[in-house]
Amino acid sequence: MRDAYQQELGSIGDTLVEMANLVGSAIGLATTALLDADLNLAENVISTESKVDDLQRDLENRAIAILARQQPVATDLRIVVTSLRMSADLERSGDLAEHVAKLARMRFPAKAVPRDLRRTILEMGQLAQRLMAQAAEVIITQDVDAAIQLEKDDDRMDELHRMVFQHLMDKQWHHGVETAVDVTLVGRYYERFADHAVSVARRVIYLVTGEHADEPTLEQPATV
Repeated sequence: MRDAYQQELGSIGDTLVEMANLVGSAIGLATTALLDADLNLAENVISTESKVDDLQRDLENRAIAILARQQPVATDLRIVVTSLRMSADLERSGDLAEHVAKLARMRFPAKAVPRDLRRTILEMGQLAQRLMAQAAEVIITQDVDAAIQLEKDDDRMDELHRMVFQHLMDKQWHHGVETAVDVTLVGRYYERFADHAVSVARRVIYLVTGEHADEPTLEQPATV
C-alpha cells in the first residue's frame, strides 16, 4: 500500500514536469508564429492549450483523491498542496502562450511585431522557454540552488520588458497605436510567463525547505 501511495505522489510530479515541458514548448512555438506570421503554427499552439488544461484537471482530481483517501501529513501534505499550486502556475503559463499565438493569428497575414523590435521579442520568447525548461528541471531535481538561480536569470526578462517600453516611448516610434498595443501586450505576456516559472521554482524551494520564498507579484488580467 505504501509503495502504491508513493507512486501516486510521484505521478503528480511527473505530470507537473509534462505540463512544464508542454508550456515551455508552446511559448517557443508561439514566438515563432508571432514573428513569422505562421498561422498553422499559431493554431497548433492554441490547440495544445486544451491538453495542458486536461493535465491540470487530472492532477487536481488525483491530488484530491490522495487527500481524501490517505489524509497525508507533514512532508506528503506539503507535496500535494504545493503541486496543486504549481499546476495552477503552469496552466496560466499555457494561457499566456496561447495569448501570444492568438495575437499572431489575429494579425495574420501581417506581422504583429515591427522589424525594429523583432530581436527584443525573440530574446524574450527564447528566455521564457529557457526559464520554463529550468523550472521543469528544478521540479525533477528539487535543487534549491538551481531554483534560486532561475530567479536571478529572470532579471534579464525584466530588463527586456523595460526595453520594450523605452522603445514604445521613443519619439521615433512610427508604427501607430494598434501596433503599440500589440507590443505592450506581448511584452506583458512574456514577463508574466517568466514570473510563473519563478513561482514554480519558489514553490520547489518551499517543498524542500518548508520555508516560503518571497512570492512574486502576479497581477492577473481578465484574459488569464
